[in-house]
Amino acid sequence: MGLVADVNGLSIAYQSVGQGQPLILLHGFLCDSRCWRTQLAGLSDQFRVVAWDAPGAGASSDPPDGFTITDWTHCLAGFLGAVGIERAFVLGLSWGGMLAQELYRLYPERVDRLILCDTYAGWRGSVPAEAAKRLERCVNDSSLSGEEFASRWAPEMFSKDASQELLDEMSAVFRDFHPHGFRLMATSLAETDTTDLLPEIKIPTLLLWGEEDVRSPKRIGEQFQSAIRGSELAVINNAGHVSNMEEPEEFNANVLRFCLS
Repeated sequence: MGLVADVNGLSIAYQSVGQGQPLILLHGFLCDSRCWRTQLAGLSDQFRVVAWDAPGAGASSDPPDGFTITDWTHCLAGFLGAVGIERAFVLGLSWGGMLAQELYRLYPERVDRLILCDTYAGWRGSVPAEAAKRLERCVNDSSLSGEEFASRWAPEMFSKDASQELLDEMSAVFRDFHPHGFRLMATSLAETDTTDLLPEIKIPTLLLWGEEDVRSPKRIGEQFQSAIRGSELAVINNAGHVSNMEEPEEFNANVLRFCLS
């Protein structure tokens, strides 16, 4: 808890619990390592679970202007080296799933298995007609106060039946969002298209999708399943976009089954 690594001049905060095969958790563009609370607790008896705050999120420093998904990928590889991890199970949700794909593209030797959750082939790859509008909204909303920002964005992350307790937990994270980091991450989503990469993924891949995800609908998970040969799609009922927080027991059970198989 409360750990920090220096990578290429950036201060990277992270959490690391447990022993064994490393499992890396990559959060979405408004989250940080706090959003993995139930995975850090529920999976650390089997793995060394490491959850970073990406540059531009949480307790990590902001990246410079013009930082791209490729820059985040090199930073992630440097972070893995800094914390002594050569090869890992890599789990990414939403923006973090796009980052996981790019890690496999640029550093395939670092990735043992892939778990892609409620993610995209970039907005340009998965929702091209919406990419510009989504980015415009992110840029506009990045000037809001943390309180107003959280009230607008937190409900979109879950199903319509999400508990107030869950919304409060996410709102506490969203109130601390980094405007600069958020704009850069949104820009990277709008500019990225990984559809060419998906057929080239040759390692075991699990796709986890919330049945009620409105940000990355299940049809996108089905497109990933069609593109990645041999991949498995598991749909989590009663869960929206951040399915790991809404249905943690089912989420963790799927991760355990896949990684230990």
